[in-house]
Amino acid sequence: MLRQIFPVTALFISTFFLLAGGGMQSVLLPVRGQLEGFSSSQIGLIGTGWALGFTIGCIIVPHLVRRVGHVRTFSALAAILATVVLLNGMVIEAYTWIILRALAGFCFSGSYMIIESWLNERVSDENRGAMFSVYMIVSQGAFMSGQYMLVIANPSKETLFMLGAILYSLAVIPTALSKAQSPAPLTQVKVDLKGMFFNSPSAFIGSIIAGILSGSFQSFAPVFGVEQGMSTANIANMMVLVMFGALIFQYPLGKLSDMVDRRFVMVGLSLAGTIVGFLISGYSVNGENPQLVFFALMVLLGGFVYPLYGLVNAHANDHAEPEDFVKISSSLLILYGIGNMIGPLVTGPAMEILGTGALFQIIGASHLLLAIHMTYRITKRVAPDDEQTMDYQVTPVATMAPTAESYALDPRSDAETYMSDDEEAEPAE
Repeated sequence: MLRQIFPVTALFISTFFLLAGGGMQSVLLPVRGQLEGFSSSQIGLIGTGWALGFTIGCIIVPHLVRRVGHVRTFSALAAILATVVLLNGMVIEAYTWIILRALAGFCFSGSYMIIESWLNERVSDENRGAMFSVYMIVSQGAFMSGQYMLVIANPSKETLFMLGAILYSLAVIPTALSKAQSPAPLTQVKVDLKGMFFNSPSAFIGSIIAGILSGSFQSFAPVFGVEQGMSTANIANMMVLVMFGALIFQYPLGKLSDMVDRRFVMVGLSLAGTIVGFLISGYSVNGENPQLVFFALMVLLGGFVYPLYGLVNAHANDHAEPEDFVKISSSLLILYGIGNMIGPLVTGPAMEILGTGALFQIIGASHLLLAIHMTYRITKRVAPDDEQTMDYQVTPVATMAPTAESYALDPRSDAETYMSDDEEAEPAE
């Protein structure tokens, strides 16, 4: 295994620096914005800007890479990220931050795609699953480590912005000095939303709601922490525990969905998410010393928010041809991005009207809507046979959204890896 990892060590190091900076920035900006008196609507627009930039980047960056190459594009994107985070610290103005956050989202999606494309070129079908797992460990560990960097310095000062610029700059060095050959052109996002809806209405709606949940929480959980009087350490604890909950729940939920209709699993998950969301919204948090109950609820919340998108993706591909995995998943990516844009736009005004607890009311209500929709769809369409379904694959949960290259790297992109031993892949008619 170490022999397989060694050739891509530079990519993993770059990934770590990039996502450590991204994890820190994802918490720092809402916290600093709250301290500067930004309204909830303005912070929501900053989150929407990120999602918009990320989605656009998934579509445009492949064309940019074809023109100037992987190394130059990655270096340029990382340099822009370093510049953006410094500008965030220099220009404390909400609407400027919206533009800067959109630019950061664009750069992040492009950087992810380049790293994943490079990694995809270096793996074989035999070690794809193992390398994909290592990539997830590195990316998720880096993102959570970055969130804890909030405790290094006072978020009201410029130190953390400078640290973010340093991390983004360090991400350039391993790939710039690597001898690894540049990979093939990036996987292009193919959008067929009409076909996606007719293929699986459940996945279509589920992907949007998954994006709403993720975008709302990521944008406003730090704001909630500040409003409740939490220390920066406890805000970081809250964010990391949510990710921890996602990690420990994802595999059991996925495997359960392999054994029964995935929609039943999503109904159960959504009902549980509804209960937990409304419980947290009515829970009185001691900001100076959050109780164990609150942190336990955060772990449960993570388990009911972030694994949802992986279940939706698996369900959509159960109703598609194996060779369409990347195309279907890329369409879901756009829908997820739309949800990421909607979530902060809805949650921001709701928090201004109803208070910070509205964040968890939105999460609970979104889960409830999904449970109703999935229950309705169960009555309209039978589940596919076991022979038609693909095995669930654990996916990264630390990033705001996957990219088309994430799906090209996913072990399920090779049809033979999830077909039975006596079954051969047949060309589409």
